[in-house]
Amino acid sequence: MIAISLLLMLVMTLWLMAAVIGVVFKLTFALIGGLFSIVGAALGLLFGGLALLVIAPIVALAVLPFCLPVILLLAVVWAIARATQRSAPATPATGR
Repeated sequence: MIAISLLLMLVMTLWLMAAVIGVVFKLTFALIGGLFSIVGAALGLLFGGLALLVIAPIVALAVLPFCLPVILLLAVVWAIARATQRSAPATPATGR
């Protein structure tokens, strides 16, 4: 009975050591993977931002013919609204 108990303790000790080694490997690879993920996200933001800086003016120029009538209509409405406003009377200057 003692021999079986000692054998069981030996097996459980080996099992626990293997589990601890597995946890250490899992933590190590999780930290390394997280670091790579952060670096990848930063590079993605950098290159995505650069691509947006290059592509946004091209897209704006490509969409301009579709937006031009609306822009002109807004300009006419703004000009009419500005022309119909009465100017406020000027306050006389006091010589103090």
